[in-house]
Amino acid sequence: MSFFTTPLIILFLFFILMSTVFIVKQQSAAIVERFGKFQSVRGPGLQIKIPLVDRIAGRLSLKVLQLDVVVETKTSDDVFVKLKVSVQYRVVDSKVFDAFYKLDFPQDQITSYVFDLIRSQVPKMKLDDVFSKQDDIAVAVKQSLGEAMDEYGYFIVKALVTDIEPDAEVKIAMNRINAADREKTAAQYEGDAARILMVEKAKAEAESKRLQGQGIADQRREIAKGIEDSVGTLGSVGINSQEASALIVVTQHYDTLQSIGGETNSNLILLPNSPQAGSTMLNDMVAAFTASSKIGEAMQKENQKTSFTPTKNITSKKPQEPQNPEFGEFEGE
Repeated sequence: MSFFTTPLIILFLFFILMSTVFIVKQQSAAIVERFGKFQSVRGPGLQIKIPLVDRIAGRLSLKVLQLDVVVETKTSDDVFVKLKVSVQYRVVDSKVFDAFYKLDFPQDQITSYVFDLIRSQVPKMKLDDVFSKQDDIAVAVKQSLGEAMDEYGYFIVKALVTDIEPDAEVKIAMNRINAADREKTAAQYEGDAARILMVEKAKAEAESKRLQGQGIADQRREIAKGIEDSVGTLGSVGINSQEASALIVVTQHYDTLQSIGGETNSNLILLPNSPQAGSTMLNDMVAAFTASSKIGEAMQKENQKTSFTPTKNITSKKPQEPQNPEFGEFEGE
């Protein structure tokens, strides 16, 4: 009889020991009830309870937990959008009783509050404001949710709006608007660059024209000096100035013909020309210079004659002299 009793006693003692001692993990709490009534909250470590009298009603984690809530709502400009809100929360150490007994499913409670808050705030905003004010939405969620969940022994560590996803067609339209805006900005920059290039090109052309004009003026000045030297040289060998000028012009004429002939891509049309053209031109120019000189000398004599006439008239009208036909005839001559 004692042979069978000893194992039973050992087994009973082991059962009593296992029912008396229990372990609570770090960052967690155990709720002990006695005959169905709350008895105590046990912290991490080795704990003891009365067998068959006390029981572990449940355990709560004191770590920071995260709950992701996806809310679909509509903005003020009639765009449906999905917001993903991540809520980080934990059980307050001093309110483990409230967290265990007041809420069976805290995640459902948090989800309901987030839905209510998002659907009351986002419909007042436009889609662009939802993107730009997502931090404000997160702060509002944390503040409102924190006040509500504090009563149940939960502390809201942080609330984050981690994703904003509008309707697919709206997203495509937004991308097109963004692309068009960037193309507009690029076109404006290209237009400004083209305008600056045109202005600088015009400035360069103006400077080139100025320098070209200055070069032509210097060229003509040097040509005039060369003609002057050539006339002086020809005058020293007995050629007068008219003939020298005509000879220089004829020489320049043939130099021009030679330079035109040397250009392979020239589009100029030459007027009829003959071997006698040079001599004809030279004779015409000499005659023109001679005629011009004679006209100039005649005009100079006429001017001198006109300048002496008023003096003669004043002398003939002296009132003191008697009227003498012979003297008057002499003066008329």
